Amino acid sequence: MSLFSTLRRWASPAGRSPLAAPETRASRSGPLIALQSAGRPLWTPRDYAALAREGYARNPVVHRAVRLVGEAAASVPWLLYEGAHEIVDHPLLDLLARPNPRQTGAALREEIYGHLLVSGNAYVELVAVGGRPRELHALRPDRVRVVPGADGWPDGWDYTVGDRSVRFRVVEGEPLPILHLKTFHPSNDHYGLAPLEAAQTGLDVHNQASSWAKALLDNSARPSGALVYRAESGANLSEEQFERLKKELEEGFQGAANAGRPLLLEGGLDWKAMGYSPKEMDFIEAKREAAREIALAFGVPPMMLGIPGDNTYSN
Repeated sequence: MSLFSTLRRWASPAGRSPLAAPETRASRSGPLIALQSAGRPLWTPRDYAALAREGYARNPVVHRAVRLVGEAAASVPWLLYEGAHEIVDHPLLDLLARPNPRQTGAALREEIYGHLLVSGNAYVELVAVGGRPRELHALRPDRVRVVPGADGWPDGWDYTVGDRSVRFRVVEGEPLPILHLKTFHPSNDHYGLAPLEAAQTGLDVHNQASSWAKALLDNSARPSGALVYRAESGANLSEEQFERLKKELEEGFQGAANAGRPLLLEGGLDWKAMGYSPKEMDFIEAKREAAREIALAFGVPPMMLGIPGDNTYSN
């Protein structure tokens, strides 16, 4: 069920005047009143916090892709028609323009679309007064759990913060307190599959490539290697010589502040580089390919994210 069709059912078709602002209206998730009731929540198998942290908060490709889709979708104007006649003054339009005292309609929709892209699920809470919708609130997906009923369909939703919880129940004959929007998931009946989860391999490659580049710069911008002791007598370094050499290397040649300092080797010591260089690993192209996979999962053209190699005269 679409967001618009559900809101249309929530709205009263008879009222055409702007909505008043009752003093008693408020989101039920605000006070978080603890309720005792039967039913066992079905917990989501994915870690939303990790996807949000490693993806949206850390990865610039994911961040920009989510912002592009969310801002574009939130900017689409909403129109209300009754048959072929456009209605310009209606409580539903007022609700969509100002869903709650803290947000505009565009801000709420951008938040909903962001949740949908990062989690695969978005939850919209309806606050009704006297059976009429007054406010809409977006709830964080990691705080909402579906409570399935005996028939397998959702019988309610638990909203939990810390050790406090409130349950939104489905009451026959009344509007749904929660509108659950989700993407298609082929193996889960209650939760959607996040595009970010499908792009998790590319996300990990892109993040680890950036971390590797940072670590390489911190380590004098050189690949790791080994000091080989080549004494003609065949003897090994003494314990005292080994500890002194290790200490000198740690204090004088590690870290970004010591980048570029020449390494002076005493007799019998030789430096042997170990590992692959960035050129040998095709480091830059690996990051770009991972970025293209992320863009593909979100349906965003790579050139809109500034990824080179995809701009041609034909597109």
